[in-house]
Amino acid sequence: MTLISTEWLNNNLSKVKIFDASWHMANSKREAKKEYSKQHIPNAIFWDLDEHSDKNSPFPHMMVNSDYWTKMLMNFGIKNNDHIVVYDHSNLYSACRLWFALKYFGHEKVSVLNGGFQKWLKEKKPVTQKINKIEQTNNYQVNENNDCIKNKKQIDENIKNNSFLLVDARSRERFAGKVEEPRKGLKKGCIPGSKNIPFQECIDSATNTFKTKSELIKLFKENDVNYYKPIVFSCGSGVTACVLGLAYFLISDKNAVIYDGSFSEWGKK
Repeated sequence: MTLISTEWLNNNLSKVKIFDASWHMANSKREAKKEYSKQHIPNAIFWDLDEHSDKNSPFPHMMVNSDYWTKMLMNFGIKNNDHIVVYDHSNLYSACRLWFALKYFGHEKVSVLNGGFQKWLKEKKPVTQKINKIEQTNNYQVNENNDCIKNKKQIDENIKNNSFLLVDARSRERFAGKVEEPRKGLKKGCIPGSKNIPFQECIDSATNTFKTKSELIKLFKENDVNYYKPIVFSCGSGVTACVLGLAYFLISDKNAVIYDGSFSEWGKK
């Protein structure tokens, strides 16, 4: 169950571990942790994307190492056999990033709440301000899937040898170089040879849920993306790429592969 419904989660709140992975772009003037403290799904633990990314990297939101990830999950009281449900209060992108990270480090049972907190609130499902005390665990085994992340050297080599298709989740305007990048010091445009599927096009704007499998297949085909071939997803900083990664998983049942540095790294002037 990669995607779960609000109804399913409401009926199984006590049987799963829940992460609120909300994160907002700086220009939104929203503070995810403050919003979480005012209301969240019962039993949800707040997971901070900035806090749990590699702080030693010059690029935003890079994946941490397996030691950090192991300690973090034990601090959150997670065991290997827990069913983890992730959600966010945005367009599903930070929830998808946490879904990808958990899968990358080998956690088997991970689901994303389809429609996220927006849909949950719309349906007037239960919310709380209560933050539960976490009982830490002392044993968690990671199983890192190194092949699911690409680095800049591999991306540069691929421009010459075309061993995989790179698909960019940024907006059409950014991809085409018609607007400046929101982060300073970056070139305009895209990585040579890449295709473009803006991540928002995977989501039904009326319900904030993923489009159906047949709609996603059509979307990939319309953008000349052959999902039978090896694909790597990128974006601005490796976050919204994970929306495409989840869509790809829904279509193909194959693990998503992400260029973690994305355009923040590749597009540096």
